[in-house]
Amino acid sequence: MTTTADGGIVALIVQFLPFVAIFVLFYFLLIRPQQKRAKEHQALISAVKRGDVIVLSSGLIGKVTRVEDAEVNVEIAPSVNVRVVKGMIAEVRNRTAIAANDSKPAKA
Repeated sequence: MTTTADGGIVALIVQFLPFVAIFVLFYFLLIRPQQKRAKEHQALISAVKRGDVIVLSSGLIGKVTRVEDAEVNVEIAPSVNVRVVKGMIAEVRNRTAIAANDSKPAKA
C-alpha cells in the first residue's frame, strides 16, 4: 500500500509542477521588471528640481518652476503655469533640452 500512496503523492506533485513553473516564469518576465521600473520612476520623480524640462504622461513638455511635496508647477508656454501631480511626470529631460515654450537654439 505504500507504493500506491507514494505514487499518489508523486502524481499530485507532477500535476502542480507546471503551475509552479508558470508562476516562476511570470515573476521573472513580468512582475520583477515592473517593480524595477516602478522604483526607477519613483526615484526620477523625487529628483525633480526647478529648471528641469519634463514630459508629462499626456505628452506636454514644460519647464519646472516650483516643486512641492505632491505637485510641481510647470511652465508650458510663456507666462502659462499649471500645477501637475508628480505621478504624471513620464520623463525628465536635461536642462539643455528645448521645451515647447523656448525659442530655437542658436546656430553654432
